[in-house]
Amino acid sequence: MKTVLYSGGKPYIDDPRCARTGELLELLRKKGWRIATAESCTGGLVAKRLTDVPGCSDVYPGGVVSYANEVKEALLAVPHEVLEAHGAVSPQVAEAMAAGVCRAIGAEVGVATTGIAGPGGGSAAKPVGLVYVGICIDGEIEVIRLNINRNFSREQVRNAAAGFALEETRVLLEEKFRRLS
Repeated sequence: MKTVLYSGGKPYIDDPRCARTGELLELLRKKGWRIATAESCTGGLVAKRLTDVPGCSDVYPGGVVSYANEVKEALLAVPHEVLEAHGAVSPQVAEAMAAGVCRAIGAEVGVATTGIAGPGGGSAAKPVGLVYVGICIDGEIEVIRLNINRNFSREQVRNAAAGFALEETRVLLEEKFRRLS
């Protein structure tokens, strides 16, 4: 699992114009693939960034905001045992969410976020700003541990996580398509 430290300043996270998100959608369009989202800590911000791009509906059928564990289990098929053993903020849950949303929506690409946006709720083991991003591309899953500056506001943590998730998905998708061609 890759770990990324984020303290601010990257344009793809801070820039609300979603130019890179448009590039992600175009990659999907060229391949005829669809993307779905499963969000906890970002509360729909990944979906918002996708739907901010005009014409996204041909590759983005929808997603699930699964803040409660019961929703993760019922709609995304996250095993109860995984939630009990590792907690909702864990790489195992991010992986299950990404795979689960692909199955639930019928998409080739799934993006999941689970973390602690703050300002409270953190601990020494799972501090505020810890986010796991799960990305499932055609059955292959990668989970990234994102450590966002704990001095960020709740809004900044959530926006950074959403922007990172989409940009990392774009990068991984480009790599996958290069390997396939």
